Amino acid sequence: MYTPSQIFVKWEEIMYIVMIGAPGSGKGTAAKILAKELNLPHISTGDIFREQIKENTNLGIEASKYISKGILVPDDITIEIFKNRLAKDDVKNGGIFDGFPRTMAQVKALDEMLVKVNKKVDLVIELKIPDDVIVQRILNREVCSNKECGAIYNSKFKPSKVPGICDICGSKLVARVDDTEESIKKRIKIYYENLGGMIEYYREKNILYSIVPEDPTSDKASEQAVNSVLQKINNR
Repeated sequence: MYTPSQIFVKWEEIMYIVMIGAPGSGKGTAAKILAKELNLPHISTGDIFREQIKENTNLGIEASKYISKGILVPDDITIEIFKNRLAKDDVKNGGIFDGFPRTMAQVKALDEMLVKVNKKVDLVIELKIPDDVIVQRILNREVCSNKECGAIYNSKFKPSKVPGICDICGSKLVARVDDTEESIKKRIKIYYENLGGMIEYYREKNILYSIVPEDPTSDKASEQAVNSVLQKINNR
């Protein structure tokens, strides 16, 4: 399902794409697939935060205070870390943003960052998944411990061939420390609280695709969503 019905985006003009979706919606997986298809860098604020926390940086220490409680990291911290990432060379010709922006303050900040380099957000993809499916996805989520791989599995919907072992690189699979039911529900609630203004803002700009996968419980739901986006754009 797509809204609005008319999106005036030319395939060859797409450079900066924003992925929107609740935690566990599969937007990260979809972003990785789309990044590969378009040969664009996948920029995940979640990955950046986890890296900062692991390295025990000042930013990581501050971010962990919120992440461990299932609370959205404040705008000032998030905007600053994203601004630093956007300044790197590999993002000069485009990128797929996963986890940023999440609030209207971040939306405005992103616009300002891109305007300074004569760029703009070209396409926004909203992946819509039922809340009950999201909870089950996250509670059963397993992630490859090898950061260079980062493959994501689900013991219920998309299990690895060998329990606890990544099919791709053979590394150990781990659960994220913030993947508790209480934390998940809190994150979903926060997501919806911030969503309305963002959706309307991007809809008015006529760059929004809202997609509901045919079978959100399928282990191919993210792939189906990406294929729908590629088909929609290629047909224009």
